[in-house]
Amino acid sequence: MKKENLPTKICPICKKDFSWRKKWSRDWQNVIYCSERCRRSKNELKK
Repeated sequence: MKKENLPTKICPICKKDFSWRKKWSRDWQNVIYCSERCRRSKNELKK
């Protein structure tokens, strides 16, 4: 797959788009956050 053709998603925390990564290949449907930092800060958004 070429980099231009990689699927992207938008992180709900930082609002930046992030691209598919090989380590997410089996779990791309369940990937929500672009990084561990965003995943950890998901609860701070609700406060």
